[in-house]
Amino acid sequence: MSTTRTDTVAAPRRFPLREVVIFVALLVAVLGVYGIMGAAYSTRMLVEASCYAILALGLTIQWGYAGQFNAGVMGFVALGGFCAMFFSVPVNEAFWDSELPGELAVVLGYIVGAALVVFGASRLDRLGVPKKLRTVITVALAVVLYLVVISAFRGVAGQIESQAGFVGGLGLPSWVGWIVGGVLAGGVGYFIGHVCLGLRSDYLAIATIGIAEIIKAFLKNSDWLTRGTATVSPLPWPVPGPAEVGFTLARALYLSVTAVLIAAIFFLLHRAYHAPWGRMIRAIRDNEISSAAMGKNINRRRLEIFVLGCILMGIGGAVLASFNSLFDPQGYLPLNHTFLVLVMVILGGPGNNLGTIFGAVAVYIIWLMSEPLALFLMELAVNFGESTFGWDAPASLDSRALQARVFVIGLLITLVLRFAPKGLLPEKTKHVD
Repeated sequence: MSTTRTDTVAAPRRFPLREVVIFVALLVAVLGVYGIMGAAYSTRMLVEASCYAILALGLTIQWGYAGQFNAGVMGFVALGGFCAMFFSVPVNEAFWDSELPGELAVVLGYIVGAALVVFGASRLDRLGVPKKLRTVITVALAVVLYLVVISAFRGVAGQIESQAGFVGGLGLPSWVGWIVGGVLAGGVGYFIGHVCLGLRSDYLAIATIGIAEIIKAFLKNSDWLTRGTATVSPLPWPVPGPAEVGFTLARALYLSVTAVLIAAIFFLLHRAYHAPWGRMIRAIRDNEISSAAMGKNINRRRLEIFVLGCILMGIGGAVLASFNSLFDPQGYLPLNHTFLVLVMVILGGPGNNLGTIFGAVAVYIIWLMSEPLALFLMELAVNFGESTFGWDAPASLDSRALQARVFVIGLLITLVLRFAPKGLLPEKTKHVD
């Protein structure tokens, strides 16, 4: 009698040579910037890059995990920045010591009441009212109540601006604004998801662009709440500021806070990615029909991942606004706060958290250093032309060098899409034979 024994041998783990080479190259680039630009500038660069890494992680779980193309990152960044300002700026005594808070509360009550009336009118068909008549009643009520409420609201807003400047803040620690910024961005993302996640990816991108512009327009024109284009500064830091310990040490302390944040987010996302929830999300992304046939709630899972990404964008926007110590609604631009984040995810690899962090740091270094490098090359060309051919030096070299950043980023994304369409560190997928 013979016994057959079958041994299962695990495949040897591959040494991550690609990852090591790429991150060593990134480290060399960072050290080069430190050597050329100095410690204060370079530390500031790393802090801002780490804030963008949080934004990129929010986008990579939406796009990489679930295939949702969110082109409105700027709007959620602005919401996070607003919360960082509103919760950390000192209390405005000129507003709170007047009768304006009571008047504002009354108007806000009117707004809530009007919204409830319109919502109730939209449900009149359940009482037997024909749907066409219900629609007419709802639209008419919405128009009339809007005109009434907006008139009262503008009166109170005008009084706030003339008597107190703006509402002011709550004087709370910065981290409170960061948390609330994530919650607010997630809440807005939940509302958007209910409306837009049923759209195709291209229409979802268009919808999120429009919503981001609406958020920016609201914050820019609400002088009573945000001071609009007048900006609000300074915003306090959660660590000792430059006036207390100097620029370099203060920025290093802030960098340690953002590093801890990224480490915590990375750990949680890594666990979620390899958990059953993460495998289900990727299954929905790869084959939605098969996942629905297996009994998975597609819409609910898509909404979960969209809200989670928006929360990270809100947190990243709040951390970035606190570091800049300035809230400027007009300073939120699609190029800086949407397209640049998209390039970071594309370079690193959608769906790969480690690749996304690499992409954020690498792209931000390229974004900042392309200007001084372009200016240096332009000055060399000008000096050569003047000394050799007698050319006249062109005016405004600084502004021309600044515009070179756009060209460099455009060239970078073109090269990545051509030679590494899945990113330098693509998502690792397991194939079962």
